[in-house]
Amino acid sequence: MSHPVAPALPGDGSLAGRPAPGAGAALTAAVLGFFIITIDALGLNVALPAIRDDLGGGITGLQWVVDGYTLMFAALLLSAGALSDRIGARQALGAGLIVFVATSAACGLAPNLGVLVAARLLQGAGAAVMLPATLALIRQAYPDPVRRARAISVWAMGGAVALAAGPVAGGLLTLLSWRTFFFVNLPVGLAALLLLTRIARSERRPAPFDGLGQLAAIVAMGALTYAAIEAGAAGPTVPRVLAALALAVVALAVFLTSQARGKNPMVPLDLLRSRTMAVAVTVGFALNVGFYGVVFVVSLYLQQVRGLTALETGMAFVPMAVLVAGVNAAAARVAERFGPRVTITGGQLLLAASLLIFSAAPADAPNWLLIVLLVPLGLGGAMAVPSLTAVLLDSVPAERAGTASGILNTCRQLGGALAVAVFGALVANRATFLHGLRVSLLSAAALLIVTTMAGLLLRPSTPR
Repeated sequence: MSHPVAPALPGDGSLAGRPAPGAGAALTAAVLGFFIITIDALGLNVALPAIRDDLGGGITGLQWVVDGYTLMFAALLLSAGALSDRIGARQALGAGLIVFVATSAACGLAPNLGVLVAARLLQGAGAAVMLPATLALIRQAYPDPVRRARAISVWAMGGAVALAAGPVAGGLLTLLSWRTFFFVNLPVGLAALLLLTRIARSERRPAPFDGLGQLAAIVAMGALTYAAIEAGAAGPTVPRVLAALALAVVALAVFLTSQARGKNPMVPLDLLRSRTMAVAVTVGFALNVGFYGVVFVVSLYLQQVRGLTALETGMAFVPMAVLVAGVNAAAARVAERFGPRVTITGGQLLLAASLLIFSAAPADAPNWLLIVLLVPLGLGGAMAVPSLTAVLLDSVPAERAGTASGILNTCRQLGGALAVAVFGALVANRATFLHGLRVSLLSAAALLIVTTMAGLLLRPSTPR
């Protein structure tokens, strides 16, 4: 996940440029919030078999445990930034944390799969409210651009640590109980809430809210995801799948109409007519299909077919995750020298190559080889996403940067949700799991190769 960083301008040393009172508490609260958002998006994958053993249900239930969170996170990101402005960054982060902590407790105490999925939906809503509020709070606490850039780097590190620690934490905590994974959020979230009490209330700013557009977006994304999951479980022609697809089409039509005719659209359609925006959201969608979808099915593969424990599965993802932060920094330097198209297309091709090679690995390949083959999976995304975000933000006016970033991140999360839905259906049958895994990997690789061609349509930058 990548976010715009304020340009580093020389500070003047004046009082106005100093951090606001409680700036350290604000930054720590923002880092803790981003940490638990990220770790709950990725770390739960390795605990899925344990959840199924405890609560029952098949692959469909596990898909909803993952997608319930991702889906609401994606849909509500479109308007969460406006909500943060409307009620104030500190108040929005506090509200999101309360929802997140409460629903984490509900997840940990869930008596059945239905309650767990419902709690995950609400947890995703809390995460969506929190994310833009964390950045807005940092901007409020650090008016000086230099200090703010450093603070955002610390914030981004929280996400990187969560990415690396997520699978290991999921596997380690599952040794006690998968429920412990959710209970850990409670002390972290409560600590963040306590820190917020040391910060002055944030100023509220007028920010219009597109209620019809937001509702239509939730219905369209939810119905499409439901159709994809149920099509794998019951077949693509059963009435409930066809009804869900019809509902998704109607909701999409309502959404587009509201954005074209509404006074305060969440997604101004003129933005979508930009070639850069169209290419960026397409590439971002494909990158998350390749990453989130594959992490989901490979986590199941390593445990159900390879017989690894949850902890061993979590450890398998560590080399990939640890190298992501270093590649982010290296990718920025490569983009400066050769232009962002090199890192965007190169990252997609690296990810596609990783998927193709993994799909060709023999069934009796040693586990260490599979772990090595996972490394380029994370590196490809780490190479492409920062440059993709930068190119997009450079192409829009400053006052529309938040909207453009929200659209990109929504499309990326939707790609992850649909990948879990479709790939999960392909591996639902244990007897054909390996075949379904290979089809999933090849499908993601094919999509990435196609979107690499789209990446070439981005305006080339002059190398420095």
